[in-house]
Amino acid sequence: MSERSTESTPEFSHLLAQTKEKQRLEQHQNASNQWKKWGPYLSERQWGTVREDYSANGNAWDYLPHDHARSRAYRWGEDGIAGFSDFRQRICLSLALWNGQDPILKERLFGLANEQGNHGEDVKELYYYLDASPSHSYLKMLYKYPQAAYPYAELVEKNRHLSKQEKEFELLDTNVFDDNAYFDVFVEYAQAAPEDVLMRIKVHNRGSKAAKIHVLPQLTLRNTWAWTKNMEKPSCIQDTENSIRITHPDLGEYYFYTENCDHLLFTDNETNTQKLFNKPNDASYVKDAFHEFIVNKRKDSVNPSNSGTKAAALHERTVPAQDHIEIYARISKKAHAEPFAGFVDIIAERKQDTDTFYDALQENMASEQRLVQRQALSGLIWSKQFYCFDVHRWLKGDETQPIPEQHREHIRNGEWKHLYNADIISMPDKWEYPWYAVWDLAFHCIPFALIDPDFAKRQMLLFTREWYMHPNGQIPAYEWNFSDVNPPVHAWGAWRVYQIDRKQKGKGDRVFLESTFHKLMLNFTWWVNRKDNDGLNIFQGGFLGLDNIGVFDRSKPLPTGGYINQADGTSWMAMYSLNLMRIALELAIENPVYEDIASKFFEHFLHIAGAMTNIGDSDISLWDEEDKFFYDELRLPSGELIPLRVRSMVGLIPLFAVEVLDAEHINRFPGFKKRLDWLLEHRPELNKLVPRWSEPGKKDRRMFALTSERKIRSILQRVLNEEEFLSDYGIRGMSKAHEASPYVFKCSGVEVNVAYEPAESQSGLFGGNSNWRGPIWFPLNYLLIESLQKFHHYFGDEFTVECPVGSGQQLNLNQVAEFLSERLSQIFLKGEDGARAVYGHRPIMDQDPYFKDHILFYEYFDGDTGRGVGASHQTGWTALVAKLLHPKAKIQ
Repeated sequence: MSERSTESTPEFSHLLAQTKEKQRLEQHQNASNQWKKWGPYLSERQWGTVREDYSANGNAWDYLPHDHARSRAYRWGEDGIAGFSDFRQRICLSLALWNGQDPILKERLFGLANEQGNHGEDVKELYYYLDASPSHSYLKMLYKYPQAAYPYAELVEKNRHLSKQEKEFELLDTNVFDDNAYFDVFVEYAQAAPEDVLMRIKVHNRGSKAAKIHVLPQLTLRNTWAWTKNMEKPSCIQDTENSIRITHPDLGEYYFYTENCDHLLFTDNETNTQKLFNKPNDASYVKDAFHEFIVNKRKDSVNPSNSGTKAAALHERTVPAQDHIEIYARISKKAHAEPFAGFVDIIAERKQDTDTFYDALQENMASEQRLVQRQALSGLIWSKQFYCFDVHRWLKGDETQPIPEQHREHIRNGEWKHLYNADIISMPDKWEYPWYAVWDLAFHCIPFALIDPDFAKRQMLLFTREWYMHPNGQIPAYEWNFSDVNPPVHAWGAWRVYQIDRKQKGKGDRVFLESTFHKLMLNFTWWVNRKDNDGLNIFQGGFLGLDNIGVFDRSKPLPTGGYINQADGTSWMAMYSLNLMRIALELAIENPVYEDIASKFFEHFLHIAGAMTNIGDSDISLWDEEDKFFYDELRLPSGELIPLRVRSMVGLIPLFAVEVLDAEHINRFPGFKKRLDWLLEHRPELNKLVPRWSEPGKKDRRMFALTSERKIRSILQRVLNEEEFLSDYGIRGMSKAHEASPYVFKCSGVEVNVAYEPAESQSGLFGGNSNWRGPIWFPLNYLLIESLQKFHHYFGDEFTVECPVGSGQQLNLNQVAEFLSERLSQIFLKGEDGARAVYGHRPIMDQDPYFKDHILFYEYFDGDTGRGVGASHQTGWTALVAKLLHPKAKIQ
């Protein structure tokens, strides 16, 4: 266990091997070679985002819809298919396609806006992240492109008329993939050296007839000049028949090469105001010129002088049936006389380097597990994005543009004027969530730490920087509402990243840990001062990560008045206190000052534990002795307390507040131990509130937890019951018991029903695109597994529970953790019938040779069947499966 040693452990020793890929990561870290200066940093959807919204009403989806995206220059970023760019997204390389049938040139991924889908926004494309090295020396993705006209109108129309009770109408539900009449478009990137990027496009015709396709590797220079007076513009100028010279005021010169293209096309990355607003264009050539040239046959739409700020190499090809073509492109800081000499060999070498890196990581793993883990980790790498957003300037407006409505700062984020983001950030999903969610990020960083711990550490530090964190100590949530309240898991994430990094390197990065700790103390203070209404150590506010799992939308005023004392919010804070205590003790190894700080956070934990048992002078606690479960409580304006008896994940979160220390570890800190002993002697009642912290467990360990042995058993009696929380694929967000017996709340003329919903949300509440009332989702499952391992570390093998309930099988808590890990992993692994649960037993996904080994990592999963639900590329927190699959590596 990590608490006992700072040395590298055997299960991670293979990560220390000096593979070429690991050497590249070290070169980037010490700045000798900047391999990650270029990477997969483009968004998949810049349109419909808050940062591009300059409307008077804050409706981002309407202000810049998909139909405008090809014609309007973006303010804060770029998007594109299989995008690759420099780390400030100034020079962007991506893919455009046309099958000769579509009404538009395919330059970006299509999907439904929030109000168009019966379950909210949803990408309506088929694409997969197949491979990636953490240094970006090699990446591969697949885009499936129909040969028939893309069914844009059908997708919009069918979904518009579906009810909330029906499944979404997807691209595979149309007939465009019948008879395999589609192209598999594979895009590979390989870096010959830093700032020397090779792009190979393989187009496979899976159909029985030859088919035509237009393939355009395209360059887009992000528009940074239209918003400020006298800004110098970059340019793309044709150099030779198959090459372009790029001149950028910040980056200098680059060269773009292609091979045997039919045309080099040029235009400017400027808005087509004539088309969109019936206003004369400021530029002679505009952003949608390539669409006009190819689809509408307007030869005058492109710049005949062969220069501009957007360029493409057009390849018109016919792909024989069951055959493929290859197209090469290269973008390099230096000129190449023979840009494609050795091209294929370099790609093969980088692919081999990537294989060697993952072979070391995946030693002793079965091939099926390797496949799932590698694609999960690849999805994480592909989901990095350059995120640029200066809130002050966004609210104020740009000097060359019309002044925005003054009341906009009252619509959204007016209190975050200090926020200035211009960084590479791990996104939850670059289409559905092309903006960071800070609590999601903590979970991303756990699997990231397996392959690139330095990136994981920088991500954790980033959100504590002064240009992110509010002066009052709050960490921004996400762009739709930076002030919303996310669960405080940043300290947990930082500690876990520190532990994984230490196991790999044999030494902990205390500079990282200490830097993070100091900022998190400010955030902790914000929580204590802002989210504890009565100063009773019971916490409220925001959805706290569980969206619509409860009776009310907790981000809005309650219809009954009053507020909710949250079992989950309070437990998150207890967990936060223990996380900070644990970090302080680690820092105290080298600096005894931190012993006092550790004692302070232990004291915070004790007060929260006491409050969970008895809120002020009330006889009602968040623990319901009759049901033997934790519930939220509604405090009405009259002072009356009403327990909200919804049996949900809210009642499991108290299990997460647990920390176990070896006696010898405590004895290393005499100041901390003295404080513990003093509390035991002078405050004996606290011993009842925090069971076991004063009693030795296995090997004389001490446990700090909100839950006693009796409560753990009671909660697990429900958690491991297949009629309640336990699914074949993990732990549901809500007890299945509420399917037959929904919870009904009646008070002050308000009546609300809460029922178990295993998959998509069946109401428009909470945005209508999320649902935690039943589905399985990885973050809380992962934290539950980790907590069970910690409890086992204290209780040992003698503590057993029946798992599943009714089976007669007794398992210790570590075995229960392994049992749950296996069930979660079965969502993605092939069953005996060759099917993956994630696809809901859809034959094409399970049996077709061109589909069956490509994995999608959804946002959450049907609580009964394991079918993927929500965002289809949520390789943010769902990539935690990569850690669960990791051989011999316990979560703790």
